[in-house]
Amino acid sequence: MIRGVRGAITVTKDQPEEILQETKKLVVEMVKANNIDPEKVASVIISTTPDVSSAFPAKAVRTLENWTYVPVMCTHEMNVPGSLPMCIRVMMHVNTEVKQKDIQHIFMNEAVKLRPDLVKNNQVGQA
Repeated sequence: MIRGVRGAITVTKDQPEEILQETKKLVVEMVKANNIDPEKVASVIISTTPDVSSAFPAKAVRTLENWTYVPVMCTHEMNVPGSLPMCIRVMMHVNTEVKQKDIQHIFMNEAVKLRPDLVKNNQVGQA
């Protein structure tokens, strides 16, 4: 069965180094929290708010060991007034038998505001 594993993180500025670093940090934490094997990942969609445009966050995923052949695509989020700025969101489609309620969705930095109902104590305040 394929399940969606969701994650989000914010950056402080639209600079390639920070975008890649924070995306990698988020994906690594998603993988760790859910014990994800890249061979079980069907695809990854990464979106950014329109104010994040100086780098492709997918590049960070492709640098991870054994992730070279995982299909990854970037897109922009809708530009909704009042939405959280400087945000990178990840939707990972994973083949797993883990129940939907047991998937660990990861929200870091200011993105903890997006889904406070899903945020675990260890995610609050992570930089």
